[in-house]
Order: sequence, then C-alpha cells, then structure tokens
Amino acid sequence: MKTKLRLGIIGAGSVVREIYQYLYFRSSYTPLLDICAVADPNEQYRNWFGDLAGLPANRRFSDYKELIAKTELDAVQINTPDHLHCAPTVAALNAGLDVVVPKPTAATLKDAHAMIETAKKTGRFLGVDFHKREDPRIKEAEARFQGGRYGQFQAAVFYMLDKLMVADPNHTPRFFASPDFAEKNTPASFLTVHMADALMKIVNLTPVQVRAVGYSQKLPSLKPIAVKGYDLVDTEILFSTGAIAHILTGWALPNTAWATTVQSSRIICSDGLIDLNLDQPGLREIHADGIFEVNPLFKNFEKDKSVTGYGISSPGRFYQQILASQNGKLSVEEREAMNSPIALGFYTALVLEAAEKSLAEGDKLATGATIGSTVDLRKLVAAQLGANAAKQYQLG
Repeated sequence: MKTKLRLGIIGAGSVVREIYQYLYFRSSYTPLLDICAVADPNEQYRNWFGDLAGLPANRRFSDYKELIAKTELDAVQINTPDHLHCAPTVAALNAGLDVVVPKPTAATLKDAHAMIETAKKTGRFLGVDFHKREDPRIKEAEARFQGGRYGQFQAAVFYMLDKLMVADPNHTPRFFASPDFAEKNTPASFLTVHMADALMKIVNLTPVQVRAVGYSQKLPSLKPIAVKGYDLVDTEILFSTGAIAHILTGWALPNTAWATTVQSSRIICSDGLIDLNLDQPGLREIHADGIFEVNPLFKNFEKDKSVTGYGISSPGRFYQQILASQNGKLSVEEREAMNSPIALGFYTALVLEAAEKSLAEGDKLATGATIGSTVDLRKLVAAQLGANAAKQYQLG
C-alpha cells in the first residue's frame, strides 16, 4: 500500500511562494508527499523551488513535457497562470497521472470542459483547489442551507476587495512578480471566482445568465506605471430558479485597510438569511504599525513552525484522496461526487468567461465605467461546446 505520492510541481511562481510551499514542506500533509521534480520556464523560480526541495539539476525542467516524460511520478500539481492550466493537465492525465490545480479550473469553458472530459476518459483524479470551500463558515452555511433551514434562495450580495498594493506595480515590494498582472487579470478572474464558487457550492444551483459592470478609475491614475485594468467589477448572476446574486470584487482599497482582503456576504432566502462575516476571520491586533485583522483560518503559523488553515487543508485533502484512490479505497459514490460539474468548477469557469465577455462587449462611458452586455449561458455553452455538452451541464 502506498504511503507517499511521488509529486511533480509544474509552475513555481507566486501561488507557490504564498501558499503551496507551506503545504509541501511545513504541513501535516508533508509526510504524504515526495517532491520529485519541478518545471518552470523562469529559471529564478525554478531554482528557488529546486533549492527549497533539495532537487538535483536533472530534476529541474524548463518544460513540463520533459518533467512528465523523464520523471517517475504518481501525480502533479499545476501552478501555472489560469489560462495555462489546460495543456499540462490534459498531458498529465493522459500520461496516467493524477492532477491538482489551483482555482479556477481554467480561464475558459472550453479548457475546463477539455480537462473534465479527459479526467473522465482516463479515469484519473482531478482536483481543483477552491480553498474557500474549506472555510468552516462556508461549509456550515452549505450544510444548513441544503438541509432546508432557510427555504428558497432568492438573492445574495458578496464582496471581496483587496488593498491597492495587490494590483499596483509601483508598490514595493511588488505583490505579484509580473508588473502587468492587473492588466492580464481582472478582479473577476482573480477574486470573483472565489465568491461565485462559494455561493454555488452553498445553494447548488445552475447559473443561466451573467452581466458585469466594471470600473476603471483608480488603476489608470497610478504613477509612474499606470494600469489598464478594472478597479472594481460587479458580476450579476441569474440562476435557473430566478434567484440573483451580485458579486463585487476589486483591488483599489487604500493600503491603510485593516486587512489585505476585506470580504463578506449576505444570502437572502424565503425563510431567513445568512450573514457571512468573512472580513472578521480571526483576531484583531493593535501594534506600532496600526490595526490589523489576522486570518488564522486561512493560513496559521503554529508555534512548532508548521502551517495549518483551510488554505493548506484544501489541497492537502486532495492528496489524501489521491492516495486513497491509488490504494483502491475511494468509493464509487466519492468519485462521482468529486466529478460533478460544481465540484470540478465548470460553472465557475463559465461565469468567469461570461463576465469577461460581458465587459468586452460593453459600453464604455467617459466616467471610466463599462456597462456590460447580458450573456445567456445556455447559448454560450451550446455555441462553444455543442448541444450535447449543454445538456450534460443542464444548460440545454
């Protein structure tokens, strides 16, 4: 019986630096993992991670295809930018490897569909790290709502707002390595996916229509490097039952905000409501630098130098499931649950692509606001994937 997974790491950028290095080397899941190789086209990132993992030079690759071909592995974790998730995932699954990717599944519904279909065809494990699902408050809300406690879901407002430093290429130290991060990634692609996915996990409904409104007012004024990007995006999601949600995400809060991310939500139902006070995650500290909220739920540095929290346990549990699967101890029911469109993030990828499409087709006002078009998700899926796939995803 396997007790360790031979794991290859594809992509060693900011998400590894901020989160996954702790999973690999300083968590309760570390004993499950044998880090065998890394692939990243950036030599600096590749060698930083290779040194951290103690990998020899012949286990450090610039191309993920070489990593898959030349290393004996059980699984890979793919930490590339969102729009690059698909190709290495499909290649790894076809090579007989299990795969874990960060949220979202992919940047487009075509890519998400290709990844899901390849996992089904090969019978391999595909896990998507929507770690917000592991927030105990989200899990409790899901259990209570789906137990019928609040009646029918009617409307919701979620917000997730970052400090300006997250998107500002002028900030020192720069939050993301790439100075054009906020031009290539909207708040919808980076933040809305979290909140939209959490809501859909709670209410278990299929989205049918999306419209987005974007505001590009603060980022273009930054100096000396201006950013051609959105400060704030309001993504309106209509569900098959007629319920509606507004997901407001952005990254232009002043850097004096009490937390890097300020977030919360209210879900209104026919027989009650749920307030998720997500911007009060743990403890508040006051010291010489100011007043700050500290979130030990997401990532908690223990006294023994280990790291815990749902940001670590979410991907860690995938590795437990992969081990169970490879040891023949994962039931048919567990596999079916993990392969549902909601579990694999298809609807989240669909909402993301529709929000981007809505903004791209929208009317740009002189004020810097963009009033997006309305996107019918049933038509979008049918046009891109065909009528059979639309029925498969309950959108036909």
